[in-house]
Amino acid sequence: MSRRAGAERAVPSLQGRAIDDLRFIRETMENAAAFTAVSGWGMVAVGGIAFAAAAVAVTQPTVRGQLIAWFAAAGASIAVSSYAIWRKAKRANAPLFHGAARKFLLSFLPPMTVGAILTYVLLERGDFELVPPMWLMLYGTAVITGGAFSVRVVPLMGLLFIAVGVASLMMPAWTTHWVLGAAFGALHVIFGLIIARRHGG
Repeated sequence: MSRRAGAERAVPSLQGRAIDDLRFIRETMENAAAFTAVSGWGMVAVGGIAFAAAAVAVTQPTVRGQLIAWFAAAGASIAVSSYAIWRKAKRANAPLFHGAARKFLLSFLPPMTVGAILTYVLLERGDFELVPPMWLMLYGTAVITGGAFSVRVVPLMGLLFIAVGVASLMMPAWTTHWVLGAAFGALHVIFGLIIARRHGG
């Protein structure tokens, strides 16, 4: 075999190695980077939805009506925040299902899933008074675990949700909707404005 033939076969091999190295570097950078597509303005909108839900819930004479108000708010919040994150990620050309974004999602979902299961169990048992504190604490847990792969201010918001949830366990039942509105409303608005200002919307 001539030297020329050996060199020709070595060139594709070197190219392949270079491509593999570039792929590895890109994946490493994606995994190390923070998930910055959390939308501050989306969070502000979610806060507004929470304020509206609290205002509606306090006017409902039955637990069923109160729950409908909060479940509707949860559905609207998921839709609004998902769209806001998608839009911000698209504008920044950031992947939504790879690297830090994937870790954020996989860390955020388990506490939320547990919250949904416990909501069903507690309501079936008639322990409605335990549902709002549980919502606050598990949402805070989800924000902390997911926020570990996002900007630094996000886990702090999660800690405050847990603190409010613990405090709400010692508050009278008539404060439930006001506490939920204040926590989900005010914390989302405040931290949403911080993120919008510091991290591009």
